[in-house]
Amino acid sequence: MMPLVIVFTGVVFLLILITVARINAFISFTLVCIYVGLMMGLPLETTVEAIKKGMGDTLGLLVLILGFGSMLGKLVADSGAAQKITQTLVATFGLKKIHWALMLTGFIVGIPMFYSVGFVILVPIVFTVAASTGLPLIFVGLPMLASLSVTHGYLPPHPAPTAIAGMFEADMGKTMLYGLLVAIPAIIVAGPVLSPRFKNIKATPLKEFTGQTILEESKLPSTFTSIITALMPVILIGLSSLAAPFINPDTAIYPFVMGIGDPVIAMLLSVLFAIYALAIRRGKKMKTVMDDMVQAISSIAMILLILAGAGGLKEVLVASGISDYLGELLSQSGMSPLILAWLIAAVIRVSVGSATVAGMTAAGIVLPLVSNPGVSPELMVLAIGSGSLMLSHVNDGGFWLFKEYFNISVKETFLTWTVMETTISIVGLLVILVINNFV
Repeated sequence: MMPLVIVFTGVVFLLILITVARINAFISFTLVCIYVGLMMGLPLETTVEAIKKGMGDTLGLLVLILGFGSMLGKLVADSGAAQKITQTLVATFGLKKIHWALMLTGFIVGIPMFYSVGFVILVPIVFTVAASTGLPLIFVGLPMLASLSVTHGYLPPHPAPTAIAGMFEADMGKTMLYGLLVAIPAIIVAGPVLSPRFKNIKATPLKEFTGQTILEESKLPSTFTSIITALMPVILIGLSSLAAPFINPDTAIYPFVMGIGDPVIAMLLSVLFAIYALAIRRGKKMKTVMDDMVQAISSIAMILLILAGAGGLKEVLVASGISDYLGELLSQSGMSPLILAWLIAAVIRVSVGSATVAGMTAAGIVLPLVSNPGVSPELMVLAIGSGSLMLSHVNDGGFWLFKEYFNISVKETFLTWTVMETTISIVGLLVILVINNFV
């Protein structure tokens, strides 16, 4: 019983440090790692070694994935590719289905771009579309934000899904494909289906949030180039997973097909293509492009440290034996591992606010369940991602980002943003449980 008490007090300690003491999440994770290790009887030196191993194992993959991902997102944003995708989809769908067009924009752009970056880049375009059509701002904007949120919570190469997939040794291609199956209904229900119910909420953006430069049409890349570049990581990983079962492993082409499906290679190839197609070919100097890449990398430093801290906690749980104890205890609960993983992530998300912290902490707790027969590591990744989006409220930065940009009250933010995030989480879990019956 004592290991359970230690884990519980450790999680509470983590929540207090982040939410009450306002201590940086990376420092908080490190302090909790030391607390858990010492309370479980590990020598300080052994605890520190476990923290270093956990951080190293976590960052080994993520430095590459998130580094390339931030570069790709920067190129897609600065080149006007995101703007071109929006314009094309709005023109294709027409006025009556404009919210569907913006939903697709958010999905395409959200795959290579971090949530906060995608939000800041795309919201001014939403403001422009709403102003030019006269449609309610929430009706137009919410589907796009639903897409950004879903891609952030469910799909590699975003931080938490990528890190958890590595921790669970889940197949990245399958995680991506299952994630797409979960993402589509979650986005549709939380976006175009839900947003018309908020037409009566008057949102008027503040003037300082409407001044983002919109590039002239002549300076934008083509629609084909924009979409292919944004989706290239998904295309490469997806094609590799689909093609691999039909190719003889002894043939010369098999290593090539598997290689392009490796997330690191897929992201590298996507960045190289984007550098040429969105920058060099359009007259941008290589030095300017490389300076932009440095700027993009600097924006993810704290995300990497937070993920490293969560990886350290996971390794301390394993080294101290708590992980095995919890795995045995949870396996006897009779609850579905998928529901249990979702529930733990949801509770931490509601408590701490950060989807990334909630996902990584929950992953460390339920890690032993992944080895159980009949448990899909890919669906466990998605269940945790789904739970980590549950019930966003005042302790979540995304809540305030939405409120301030759309200039609505706290109550209206609860009625729109919080309802949208909760819908995404619940629909995601339901779809995951359905998929589980077929895999």
